[in-house]
Amino acid sequence: MKKDMVIGVLGGMGTYATIHLFEQYAELFPAEKEWERPRILIDNRCTMPSRVRAFLFHEKVEQLREEMTDSLIHLSEAGANRILLACNTSHLFLPDICEKHPELREKIVHIVECCCERMKADGIQETYLLGSEGTIDSGIYQEILKKQGIGCSCPGEEEYGMLRDCIEAVKQKKYSDDIKKTFLNLINRTDACILGCTELPILYEMYRDEVTCRSVYDPLLEGLRRIKEEYENG
Repeated sequence: MKKDMVIGVLGGMGTYATIHLFEQYAELFPAEKEWERPRILIDNRCTMPSRVRAFLFHEKVEQLREEMTDSLIHLSEAGANRILLACNTSHLFLPDICEKHPELREKIVHIVECCCERMKADGIQETYLLGSEGTIDSGIYQEILKKQGIGCSCPGEEEYGMLRDCIEAVKQKKYSDDIKKTFLNLINRTDACILGCTELPILYEMYRDEVTCRSVYDPLLEGLRRIKEEYENG
């Protein structure tokens, strides 16, 4: 067991997704005594600019990079040696950040890569990707999945509004029958699906009894599982 492991989380993107991650951490690291779990540090930096708008419209990009960098450095200096970003779209800005601060690269657990590698290990050949329009349009998942030999399809641009409605419902904690219907419509289209926005797993847990998709992947959970493997085998 790697007793010196400290998990860092750059959260607040959004807050309920970060709370959900903390719940997953508590469940994934069962313990009879609290000290049997690894320490976790969470920076719920909900004041950061929109990651989606930064990517799509180049809005406040430099401010976003600076705030992400500041949080990542502070987590690292506080002792975090494995860091998760609780937002898929935020990973689009990591190459620039790590180029300026290469010491962060080995500490960051890339949830997109973790998810795609898990799917490859599971023998998945085709998947459907749900996420923010920024994540979908960036091609970050499609590129990594292609390297793993996995085909990927996504909702069309005309359906981005449906995705936004689902994501915002979680951010605002405002659920309705329409949101349930929309989410089930999206997730039940194929046999395998990536929940490529950290709000979507919350909807999945709410409505999973009516989900017919057989293989559903939560990238943030896959990142946490990667950390657990290292913790147990360290």
